[in-house]
Amino acid sequence: MKSPQAFRTISEVSNQINIPAHVLRFWETKFSNIKPLKRSGNRRYYRPEDVKLIIKIKNLLYDKGYTVKGVQKLFKEKDTINRENLNNNDSKFKDNLRSILEDIDNIIKKL
Repeated sequence: MKSPQAFRTISEVSNQINIPAHVLRFWETKFSNIKPLKRSGNRRYYRPEDVKLIIKIKNLLYDKGYTVKGVQKLFKEKDTINRENLNNNDSKFKDNLRSILEDIDNIIKKL
């Protein structure tokens, strides 16, 4: 039995989640987030995070009834939200840093 952190071949992932290998290869073309490592002979090795993402995609497509375009849109919206949160956090960080620098300047002036 492989470690949960071990990389998986396409056939291992296919067997694990009960999706044919050709579907996994198709999903790679539709979802840029799936990025298996490719070694000699174009053998694919999926990272644990790739497998989690594939399971999520399978759930959305097969269980929740989303289309491929619907899942792409969902991921794009999530990406946008994450980027906005990063920008907001970046802005808050810069504001905090400015405040700290002002405090340091005030302390230096008092010395």
